[in-house]
Amino acid sequence: MVKLNKIYTRTGDDGTTGLVDGSRLPKHAARMEAIGAVDEANSALGLCSVELAQSDHADLLMRIQNDLFDLGADLATPGEDFAPGEMTLRMVPGQTDWLEQAIDRLNADMAPLTSFILPGGSEAAARVHVARASVRRAERCAVALAGAEPVNPAALAYLNRLSDLLFVLARAINGKGTADVLWVPGQNR
Repeated sequence: MVKLNKIYTRTGDDGTTGLVDGSRLPKHAARMEAIGAVDEANSALGLCSVELAQSDHADLLMRIQNDLFDLGADLATPGEDFAPGEMTLRMVPGQTDWLEQAIDRLNADMAPLTSFILPGGSEAAARVHVARASVRRAERCAVALAGAEPVNPAALAYLNRLSDLLFVLARAINGKGTADVLWVPGQNR
């Protein structure tokens, strides 16, 4: 259980931050960039949650936000052992499997795409598209980290699939794709 009585510690005043294992990194380190990008994506999803609080998608967004906290904790735990433990929070393939099932459910009643779509349609869908783009950024940061240090493959898969889910969710919110704004290549030449 997390208990925070004091919000500021002053330990980061020197430009470093602590990881789960007690080690410290510069705040500009690739690991911290990935953790920060996941936090930004989660914050973007918070805006979506406010907009969709009374919708059928509220529980889906709450679960995803919780998973993203798990993912941040996973990234904050360096090492090569990606097995979850009593004191080690790691992403697991089942979390990505759940996203895939949600994608399949949302996508089942939609007509196939015949064009790329522009982010928008409705305010709620536009917010989801912003969150999707934020998740893609988090994925790029996590992949960049994985190029230099071990990263849990389940965390990378989750981020990749999450952006897919958010794309489909935005379409579902847009009347199952009927209110999507289609891209018209070269329209303004």
